[in-house]
Amino acid sequence: MYDRMQEMSRQEMEKIHDAAMDLLKTTGVAFNDKEALEIFKDNGFKVEGTTVFFEESAVQKALETAPKRFTVHARNPEKNVEIGEDDFVFLPGYGAPFVMDAKGNERQASMEDYDNFCKLIQTSPYIDMNGWMMVEPADMPHQTVHLDLNLSNMLLCDKPFMGSPVSRQGALDGIEMAGILWGGKKNIMDKTVSVSLINSLSPLQFSDEMIGSLIELARHNQACVVASLIMAGGSGPVTLGGVIALQNAEILAGITLAQLVRPGAPVIYGSTSSAMDMKTGALSIGAPELSKNIHLVAQMARFYNLPSRSGGGLTDSLCTDAQAGAESALALYTAATSGINFILHACGILGSYIAMSFEKFLVDEELCGMVRNMIKPVALTDEAIDLDIIKQVGIGGQYLTHPKTFQLCRTEFFM
Repeated sequence: MYDRMQEMSRQEMEKIHDAAMDLLKTTGVAFNDKEALEIFKDNGFKVEGTTVFFEESAVQKALETAPKRFTVHARNPEKNVEIGEDDFVFLPGYGAPFVMDAKGNERQASMEDYDNFCKLIQTSPYIDMNGWMMVEPADMPHQTVHLDLNLSNMLLCDKPFMGSPVSRQGALDGIEMAGILWGGKKNIMDKTVSVSLINSLSPLQFSDEMIGSLIELARHNQACVVASLIMAGGSGPVTLGGVIALQNAEILAGITLAQLVRPGAPVIYGSTSSAMDMKTGALSIGAPELSKNIHLVAQMARFYNLPSRSGGGLTDSLCTDAQAGAESALALYTAATSGINFILHACGILGSYIAMSFEKFLVDEELCGMVRNMIKPVALTDEAIDLDIIKQVGIGGQYLTHPKTFQLCRTEFFM
């Protein structure tokens, strides 16, 4: 297949791998969680303070137990999804503190906004899974808001959902609630019903909230996206090559811990690293560097036989304008064509994650449908080519009133 975007050679991927192994062995990764440090010590890892050092053999052993694909079960079995290899899913935006209303005004999000996004996801023919914290409701107590978000996810949408990795206890609360939905926690110990986002704290560390969540989720066989979001030139090297090596080390460190907790626990290799805007110090997710990273992340995940996460309808624009459409389409299309399996932020995001927009959600939703249609292979069977019709119409004829046009016009095109 011909593609002008960079396809790494086996030698180049091994170079990235070797660089990550060097970092893991000599510099290490900080884990700010006592249980995580004990798990590493019990498995023979070198630990100094909160820093864990990794031998390549230990990382390779962990990778051997991580599944290359898995099923996420929905309360409606018809909406179960497969993640990995050739299968991929679209999910909504994640983590926005604000909402952009119909008049273009940015305001704090409410629980009603969150519920409305859940309803949009339920009715969408293109969004495969519900998300988590599409917006952060400002009108709910922060100590318990994760319970309300979980409840809305479970009641208002029968698609698979994301978990609540706000803390170790938050993750456990989500697991308990999912257990109720499936008639008891024992019924989900061997059935993955949620996917949670575990982010590193670049460079080379994980917070106690993230690692506590990862441990409990892996222990209960719930999937984790171990993701690194590096700002090139800020929280990571200014070169994309350096970013790829650094994020690879962070991701593999988290995946190794998940496999130590429970060999075979489902994990996803993830990153949406991009450039830092040197004029403002902000992350630029509309930059082409994001799409270049997406393309390389998909390749590194396949190198390790792991599902991948990246991409989405991402933009720096603060409104649903031409800039938002162009940047979002670029990232979304790159993710789908590069082979990303878990496409988070597919719908609704504005302003470098600062807001969710109902208007942009609908625009992005249609983009998801168009992208899925674009990567669907064109039928080249004898029936599809249909030489008999072409000969029958002949030179200078028309196909508009042909019976086959009437037969297929509603199903052949995306419109």
